[in-house]
Amino acid sequence: MSASIRPMEPRHLREVLEIERSSFASPWTEGAFLSECDTGPDREWVVIESPWGVLGYAGVAIMVDEAHVMNVAVREDARHAGLGLALMSHIIEAAALRGGVRMTLEVRPSNEAATALYERLGMTAAGLRPGYYSDVGEDALVMWSEDLCSEEMLELRRSLAEEAARSLGAFEGVVPSRPTGLAGMPGDDLVLAIETSCDETAAAVLRGGREVLSSVVASQVDFHARFGGVVPEIASRKHTEAIVGVVDEALERAGVDLADLDAIGVTHGPGLIGALVVGLSYAKGLAFATGLPLVGVNHMEGHIFANLLADPELEPPMVALLVSGGHTSLVHVPAWGEYEVLGSTLDDAAGEAFDKVAKVLGLGYPGGPAISRLAAEGDAEAIRFPRAMMDSGDYDFSLSGLKTAVINHVRHEREAGRQIDLADLAASFQAAVVDVQVAKSVRAAKEHGVSTFCIGGGVAANPVLREALREALAAEGVRLSVPPFELCTDNAAMIGAAAHFRFWRGERLEPSAEGVSDLKLG
Repeated sequence: MSASIRPMEPRHLREVLEIERSSFASPWTEGAFLSECDTGPDREWVVIESPWGVLGYAGVAIMVDEAHVMNVAVREDARHAGLGLALMSHIIEAAALRGGVRMTLEVRPSNEAATALYERLGMTAAGLRPGYYSDVGEDALVMWSEDLCSEEMLELRRSLAEEAARSLGAFEGVVPSRPTGLAGMPGDDLVLAIETSCDETAAAVLRGGREVLSSVVASQVDFHARFGGVVPEIASRKHTEAIVGVVDEALERAGVDLADLDAIGVTHGPGLIGALVVGLSYAKGLAFATGLPLVGVNHMEGHIFANLLADPELEPPMVALLVSGGHTSLVHVPAWGEYEVLGSTLDDAAGEAFDKVAKVLGLGYPGGPAISRLAAEGDAEAIRFPRAMMDSGDYDFSLSGLKTAVINHVRHEREAGRQIDLADLAASFQAAVVDVQVAKSVRAAKEHGVSTFCIGGGVAANPVLREALREALAAEGVRLSVPPFELCTDNAAMIGAAAHFRFWRGERLEPSAEGVSDLKLG
């Protein structure tokens, strides 16, 4: 999808206002733009829309046979690429088609680039309007085009249209520079976020990517507990049953309507494909019905942004440990939106290992909280389970061997007729998991020279892991950021935080986008 000129709609106003405010000392208000979006045949307002957001806009009013250029601006990081010419070429053509014969506009005499552009378009200086720009008392140069329909102008319009098309096409695959930090990110945008990557149906409304106005989570734990793990078919069905009510409740708790929103964010991977499809399809439907921009979020990025909700001062560079039922990874984060996966599990994820061991011990599902509670009463040194890949020299993890060691220990003890101390076993197993994760986390922080470390994912709620990381990192002068327990497990608030950042950068999810079960972080 390349850049293209389209009619200005209310959904464009947030980005139009950003360009307006950065371009003019006395910018138009939102109300002024809004009143222009639904005008009759005497107005033409357009934007340049692209995969990277709105790049520019222009408006012209036609009064009988005279056209007046009301406003034109191009985003700062997209200037000097012919987009101003493309906008002006379009509105000149629109004015001529609506019966305009003459065209006028005002421009600051000091704006030499704009003056040169208008001269290229066949306009000449006609006089000055004293003190027109009241902010600095600067006069306005009035420029004039006498006959839009003359043979000379018709030939010029054809030439300009061809050049404009080339300028727009040149943006195919070229992303203008976009912000990677959070400085300057607007604080009043409203984003509805939807999360259905596994077995929680969640929706949240956030203002400015930081303020959580509502966060609703419908858990399916009771439906999956009898099977000892998540059943994908059941998860998809339950998402379908719950999603409408969850989204409605999130909007109601936030005290907003769909009309108040600026964007919709949704998890589009990784996760169970059937579960992802439910949330993504619903979000697409809302976006289509409302005209709101749709922003896709990587679920694992959401876990990183969960830290920002609890720690507003959090800033990269940092290293993140992501530990959940489906993932165990160490990630270097040099800047917001930039990720380098240092290492991941080669087999079982941490949460998966906890669930499987809990099932063997008859502790039920989910296994993480059950083992954590039991381990608090046991001796972590009672059984020396293996610390797989502790000294491998890389940042990868392996937990299937540890899981097998626990199963073998249980079988041997039962065969020998000995009573198993479940608390000691749980504590020893947990210690084996935590020791490797802490050791590799500390090494990653040191080798990448960061002073900040964060964690995310369901297993990040484990109190032993949190405290062990805090102590080990503090000894190296590294600060640990941890999200509150309710933001460790899957939720839509974290998706909303990441979606707001992506929305601000101008990123949009195409209507044809599909859920990606193994979506990579990066």
